[in-house]
Amino acid sequence: MLMRSDPFRELDRLTQQLLGSTGTRMRPTMMLMDAWRDGDTFHIEFDLPGVDPSSIDLDVERNVITVKAERAPLSDDVERLASERPRGHFSRQLVLGDNLDTDNISANYEAGVLALEVPVAETAKPRKIEISSGNDSKSITS
Repeated sequence: MLMRSDPFRELDRLTQQLLGSTGTRMRPTMMLMDAWRDGDTFHIEFDLPGVDPSSIDLDVERNVITVKAERAPLSDDVERLASERPRGHFSRQLVLGDNLDTDNISANYEAGVLALEVPVAETAKPRKIEISSGNDSKSITS
């Protein structure tokens, strides 16, 4: 269902967590996510707390979903006492299998979580096929 397109992104995410770097347009911070299937729906949730919903950009091209967002940086005029939450630009790209219906994705942003629902394509669902043999016919599941 879900394929990772870049094996080095996880290493980048761990490095950013250790170094506390700020994401830029050229090197965005990766957002954390969960993904699971429940029946005929594939669910994906991205953690984006404190992100203005108007900064979230969700694109689908063929079977690739791209999510981009931005959390505004703190002003340079303030004295930072702790700076653990990543700021700046965030980006995540997912390659979905052909068995998902990317034309009917729904998205909702609530309580800092961007939730996507991707239905399983009708052609990927189990179905019955009629088999004819002479004058009689039988049904089997494919």
